[in-house]
Amino acid sequence: MSDKRLWALFISLVLVVAVLFFWNLTTHIAFILELRAIKIGGLLVVGAAIGVSTVLFQTISNNRILTPSIMGFDSLYLLMQTCLIFFLSGLTYAHMPGNLLFLLNTLTMLIASVVLFTFVLKATRHDIQLMILVGVIFGLVFRSFSTFIQRLIDPSEFAVLQSVMFAQFGGINEKELLSALMLLVLVCCWVARKCQVLDVMLLGRRTAKSLGVDYDRLQFMVLCAISILVSVSTALVGPIIFLGLLVSALAHSLMKTHRHALLLPAAAMISALILLLGQALFENLLERQSTLTVVIEFVGGLFFLVLLSKGKIK
Repeated sequence: MSDKRLWALFISLVLVVAVLFFWNLTTHIAFILELRAIKIGGLLVVGAAIGVSTVLFQTISNNRILTPSIMGFDSLYLLMQTCLIFFLSGLTYAHMPGNLLFLLNTLTMLIASVVLFTFVLKATRHDIQLMILVGVIFGLVFRSFSTFIQRLIDPSEFAVLQSVMFAQFGGINEKELLSALMLLVLVCCWVARKCQVLDVMLLGRRTAKSLGVDYDRLQFMVLCAISILVSVSTALVGPIIFLGLLVSALAHSLMKTHRHALLLPAAAMISALILLLGQALFENLLERQSTLTVVIEFVGGLFFLVLLSKGKIK
């Protein structure tokens, strides 16, 4: 039954992509198709990265409420953009090459997360809960520091900063998308080989080690995979805080299994579907009077409260 639901998700995703790709084509077809291919590709990459990273993070933390955003990735991203605009000026920031900015954001967040995982896990003897607590504290520090700098920024330059405080899917270029896709494919290929071992990790540290799993090494590798996925998605479009929690809840509710071979692709496809349908709603019905992330956070928050009230999240 779960396999059939996974195929249903795949067929639905293909149909939605096809409809959005060929919808309302009139003139300049080649140019429009190129723009749509980049935008739809960006939505698919970001959706897959968020879905997979959230399920992986909940596996190693053994908590269905937590997402990678609790580690302060979004706060670090906001701090980076704030510092760039403050020290370089909004005009210089606006004219920075997109590839350079993407590479800078990705490498900074990746290096920061790997350093955090290496030293904190070693100091706490691989206590994931303490590491999450340290991540929360760092996130608060980053957000407080960025708020302080924002008060010093010129009002005209603060308008530039506001444009990057929410995820934007219209500014993706082809080179950034290809780089993000390559990293996503590499991580997903590695994760696909570890699905059965990840299933064992759900049994807990002691049980997994008794079954022959090198738990500490695998935990660190999974955290590195999560950091790559989160860094890529955040650097590509900006922070999307709530989507992962919504996607994970939907994937578990729909698939009704703990097998990562089914949960991970289901979460990736559900996340991509939400972004694609949300973008279509945003462009055609709301006529760009809001941002896609605002729609996702509002609808996702309501849905999560419904799941919580019905006891669907345990």
